[in-house]
Amino acid sequence: MAEVTLSLDQFWTLRQQLPVVDARSEGEFEQSHIPGAVNIPILNNSERITVGTLYKTAGAEKATLKGFELVGPRFHLIQKEALRKFPAKKLILYCWRGGMRSQILSWLLTMVGFEIFRLEGGYKTYRSFTFSWVRKPFPILILGGSTGAGKTVLLHQLKARGEQVIDLEGLANHKGSSFGSIGQAPQPTVEQFENLLAEELREMNSNQAIWVENESRRIGRIILPDDFYAQMTESPRIEVEKSEAERIGHIASEYAHLDQEELLAAVLRLHKRLGGDRTTQALEAIRAGESEVWITILLGYYDKTYEFDLQRHEPSKTIRLDLAGKSLKEQVDLLLHTKSKSNGTSD
Repeated sequence: MAEVTLSLDQFWTLRQQLPVVDARSEGEFEQSHIPGAVNIPILNNSERITVGTLYKTAGAEKATLKGFELVGPRFHLIQKEALRKFPAKKLILYCWRGGMRSQILSWLLTMVGFEIFRLEGGYKTYRSFTFSWVRKPFPILILGGSTGAGKTVLLHQLKARGEQVIDLEGLANHKGSSFGSIGQAPQPTVEQFENLLAEELREMNSNQAIWVENESRRIGRIILPDDFYAQMTESPRIEVEKSEAERIGHIASEYAHLDQEELLAAVLRLHKRLGGDRTTQALEAIRAGESEVWITILLGYYDKTYEFDLQRHEPSKTIRLDLAGKSLKEQVDLLLHTKSKSNGTSD
């Protein structure tokens, strides 16, 4: 069957119906890819280096011949892998620029009855879109609050109530503190994070507020796009407040049961900021299973850091909301009521 080339606009619609295959090498795929894509490399990492080097030193013809020499013996294996993974024999395909690698894979698969839709311009076209999309202006509404205020829980509840929500920590696989990587999957690359963020933002209504948790520019090893982060610092903000006991209880519910060695390592990473005495006290409390003690010590540090962070925001754009002692439903109701009254939202 013949292949069909897709524009990026056509791709957005068809991807909801068909699997997506990335023909690039494993290394390129691990660096970043279209979310949800499956990797079937035409050239593996070492082969790609060999062919690329030959292209630069001897020209396109010799590089092409070398590429076929390397991958030719695997043609039948690639076809069998595709047949096993995609028995419906219909998929979307891309490589870096929509060139030789995706063309070869398209040819191989059409030879065994596949219907192929090949993305014109390849991953480069997709990545150009996501790079620019995360740097567009959006109607952001920041949910702020000190460590332990349960902001992520509130965001999830807001989403369940039909609100537009971007969970940056969820996309980054990191909760944003020295403890943030414990129990999390490996973080994506910065480029892949931007792809994930763009995918979510693309689905948002730009005429309605988008809830985003207050974050520093770094979430673990992820660095937020400059323009997006600048918008966050300038956007309206609802600052939620809880009692210290509620905050300690929330942190304990999330962290106290985690691996003790990882908790100890997280405290040691803060040694210079906590100082020797507080570090020692926190370590001893973790070993003794005294979660309230070590959490209280750390809150002293994080609260000072958060007060410094508050200075980045325009006070006139910040609304403080006391949620202490309220049920989760009451908290969400108050947030929605406050949002409807606040300036700067588009609802």
